Amino acid sequence: MVYDRQAGVPRFECMEYESKTKEYVVLIPIINEGDRIHKELFRALKYNVSDYADIVICDGGSTDGCTDERKLRKLKVNTLLVKDDIGKQSAQLRMGIWWALERGYRGIITIDGNNKDSIEDIPFFIEKLEEGYDFIQGSRFIKGGKAINTPLIRYLSVRLIHAPVISITARQKFTDTTNAYRAYSARYLSDKRVQPLRDIFMTYELLAYLSVRATQLGYKACEIPVTRAYPRKGKTPTKISFFKGNSELLKILLKNMFGAYNPKSMIRFTDSGN
Repeated sequence: MVYDRQAGVPRFECMEYESKTKEYVVLIPIINEGDRIHKELFRALKYNVSDYADIVICDGGSTDGCTDERKLRKLKVNTLLVKDDIGKQSAQLRMGIWWALERGYRGIITIDGNNKDSIEDIPFFIEKLEEGYDFIQGSRFIKGGKAINTPLIRYLSVRLIHAPVISITARQKFTDTTNAYRAYSARYLSDKRVQPLRDIFMTYELLAYLSVRATQLGYKACEIPVTRAYPRKGKTPTKISFFKGNSELLKILLKNMFGAYNPKSMIRFTDSGN
């Protein structure tokens, strides 16, 4: 089924292999992840992740065969969404969020599709959603978390720049803020003061914005320990280039700090009557 472009939601195609079976959904944004996504999904199969949540691939237009239907079905993927529009990760997530909310899920977990993250920890995110938390950030840097082979420049940029700025903006301490392994309640995402479905979110803006908006509005947020493991050898699996990508992240971070992504319709000037 093809969904035409609408306000805040890119045009996309939906291949639904199964109907909704769980109250929670795992959204995995990918583009040309090759065998990495298959290895990640195999781990999910091994640890019975689909017993806890429906698994949905949010594809940005892969051409390497990693979204082959037979493979995805065998690995218990519930649905494949394929973006056919402009935008990168944030656009893929907007597509997935809109579809998930329309389908009636109570909460959404997101995780990268490059097999760096401990997808077997999905049940712990769901536990926190069930406890009433609205934003749950996975962290390799808190007790119980594991940071394996993290590139030094990535470690320093997260710990010394990104996490402190996000924490100040959110008014709550977070330690692993570039990590896309996190969960959101449908209540949080549906709040009119949040409005995640806007075309202003194209690359990595949505992750930064959703990291801070919850606590700004008084929603409950926390971190839970996860593992993020980079390969010991070879190219680092990331879509963020060293110079251009990191400079773009810094711009997003600063714009987010000054409220550039907050819904303009929420800004109100009141007359006290004095």
